Amino acid sequence: MRFSRALIPTLRETPAEAEVVSHQLLLRGGFIRQVARGIYTYLPLGWRVLLKVTHIVREELTRAGCEEVQMPCLVPAELWQQSGRWGAYGKELLRIKDRHDREFCFGPTHEEVITELVAASVRSYRDLPKNLFQIHTKFRDEVRPRFGLMRGREFIMKDGYSFHTSLDDLDREYAAMRAAYLRIFHRCGLSARVVEAATGNIGGSSSHEVMILAETGESAIAHCPQCEYAANVELAAYRVPATATGTQADVPSAHEVHTPGRGGVQDVIGVLGVTAAQMIKTLIYERDGGIVVALVPGDREVNEHKLQTATGATFLELAGPKTIHDLTNAAVGFAGPMGLPATLPDWGPVTVLADHAIAQLPWGATGANRTDYHCMHVVPGRDFTPTQYLDLGTARADDWCPRCETGTLAIIRGIEVGHIFKLGTKYAEPLGARYLDHEGHEQTMIMGTYGLGIGRTAAAAVEQHHDARGIVWPLPIAPFHIALLLLNAKDAAHTAYAEQTYATLTAAGLDVLFDDRSERAGVKFTDAELIGLPYQVIIGGKGIAQQAVELKDRRTGEAQMMPVEAVVRRIQEELAATGGTA
Repeated sequence: MRFSRALIPTLRETPAEAEVVSHQLLLRGGFIRQVARGIYTYLPLGWRVLLKVTHIVREELTRAGCEEVQMPCLVPAELWQQSGRWGAYGKELLRIKDRHDREFCFGPTHEEVITELVAASVRSYRDLPKNLFQIHTKFRDEVRPRFGLMRGREFIMKDGYSFHTSLDDLDREYAAMRAAYLRIFHRCGLSARVVEAATGNIGGSSSHEVMILAETGESAIAHCPQCEYAANVELAAYRVPATATGTQADVPSAHEVHTPGRGGVQDVIGVLGVTAAQMIKTLIYERDGGIVVALVPGDREVNEHKLQTATGATFLELAGPKTIHDLTNAAVGFAGPMGLPATLPDWGPVTVLADHAIAQLPWGATGANRTDYHCMHVVPGRDFTPTQYLDLGTARADDWCPRCETGTLAIIRGIEVGHIFKLGTKYAEPLGARYLDHEGHEQTMIMGTYGLGIGRTAAAAVEQHHDARGIVWPLPIAPFHIALLLLNAKDAAHTAYAEQTYATLTAAGLDVLFDDRSERAGVKFTDAELIGLPYQVIIGGKGIAQQAVELKDRRTGEAQMMPVEAVVRRIQEELAATGGTA
């Protein structure tokens, strides 16, 4: 492609709306342009990247035994009503009515459509398993679309679905998809990690995210360097080591201390002479069907995902001052677990859940359920008894690993680019996906689902591979392999040699962006660095005299003179080694 004919509107200044590196550089490099909030046009450079990502995705999924289909963007409301998601999904679901006043949604994911298809097409255990996927446009009406392609409203996603006769077969396919995803991102030139994750709106028994590791990543990942444990921090567990607690007789009776106006942990520990870890933080939540009181050490945060999972609540949020006063007879900041009622009028039962670390406290300090007072020497099991002890806190660096005996957790950052789920019968049951087993009995199919963000993968590649000058694309997904820079377009000999080089490189099957513009050399170098093609081939007087070109590696900055044929061999060998295509 000749730069003079290409649509590559590079920008010198960073647009004000671009918050993260990938958004900034994809805008500045002429890869994308915003049409509306969270909705983008992919310009030619950006589209070439997405095509290369999808090519790798298709190859690896075909290798894994998957088949590609294409489902409609608009999905009848009836299917979502059958699965129970029509009312549960929330405002992210874009609902539409046609001219006949029939309701549809713009599919954010296609479990219902694929399940209905398989239910109508597969009747025998002999026809299973099946694994079907599509690469398609999705829409989720995010309340705060941001970060460019990382959290847009309209996006391109690969979504896949598998159907099985047993949980064991689902486990086998789940492992195969996990391995295929890791191969995909490895071939894209990206460092990825699989972590345990929440199931969210999709549902199912378990799920894992595939994360691209990047310091600028939006998600925190807890992992153990000593074993393979890794989980999104919203789900990550940690081990609380047992400690010698002594006996209740060793601890004085609980007693109140006047703490006027000091309702926060940091405000009160100095007055009480205790550490934050000795505080029993008492947080009160309203939920459907009752009140939940969550107890964690004062130096740790409640993990609300764990809390919601433990309670099975569909609605869970921190209580307001009135509810807190109704429950504790105290202002916000002075709640404690002692003497709480079993039920609260207008709300229902009161459940007290405590983190495992609370059980290890010889004694703690907590709110006295009396405004401006806290209690000292509060002993779990003596002065209050939780409904249940469980893992309620948010994991952090240096916590003990929950899987192995010796490791401690480290926190790294990543960008979610893939998410796989074990759905079980969540969709198959209500949508009637059944088959006849080998004895002729009707059984419900067991499902898995596997998502992969195509645009997010491109954005994550930029977050992982960039420098102060611009993007540094991995060779397999770069829009072009080579930036061919003609530094002096006014010189006929230079131009002729550049044309000859362009013909040789393209004849060898390499993707070349030939900068044939009548621009200063500085402009061409700046654009080449910003766009981030892996190699620059520079045409200058010294090279022409030697019948050679200067090859510069965008990743390392190293440059050397070599014949054009040597350039071809080097890049073709690297493409073969990385699984890219010429």
